[in-house]
Amino acid sequence: MCDQDLWTDMVPGLEALGRIHYGNVYEDSTLEGMAERVLGHAPESFVLVGFSMGGFVARILALMAPERVTGVVFIAASARGYSDEERKQRQAWHGRDDRPPRATSGAPGLHPDREHDPALVGRLRAMQRRLGRAVRARQAALVRRDGYADLERIACPALVVACRQDRLRKFAETERMAHHLPNATFEVIEDCGHMAPLEKPHELTALLARWIQAHGL
Repeated sequence: MCDQDLWTDMVPGLEALGRIHYGNVYEDSTLEGMAERVLGHAPESFVLVGFSMGGFVARILALMAPERVTGVVFIAASARGYSDEERKQRQAWHGRDDRPPRATSGAPGLHPDREHDPALVGRLRAMQRRLGRAVRARQAALVRRDGYADLERIACPALVVACRQDRLRKFAETERMAHHLPNATFEVIEDCGHMAPLEKPHELTALLARWIQAHGL
């Protein structure tokens, strides 16, 4: 449930690295469909960056078109499959219309010290409002199969970024991705919750820049 605003604070630094293209992951009900749509509107060759759910899409896309993906980045991502029970729980939660009182509702995707930050919480809620209930329902219902073994077939340079205080993604899940990727660099952003592009945009941009330059991408 994040749109283009997720990357706003990183745009100046990213534009210095190359032209930015935003993938459409809002109209499809499967990860494969999302990957095909993103690929259909992407340049002939590109560095692929997947955040959170986007990491699942990026894994599939990198295997779908290895000749076009020159490098792939996984930020606060995972390759762990969701059980049917977990998927049902996600659907039930995201289908709720009721919300906890504003005074007690924080944003668990943020670092505990920032979960009530009005600017960050406001941006998260604005993205959710813009995308709407239909997108929320489709994303919550996605079937996510275990893909750690698939990572071993991604030969291009890969950057895996974990966030130390991520409460939505287990650190071990993200770290495990780096162990399965043949050509991986693993980095950790400290003092950061799940929403790294919002919480630590400059640090994340610097990581991307150093990695891209190191591999000549």
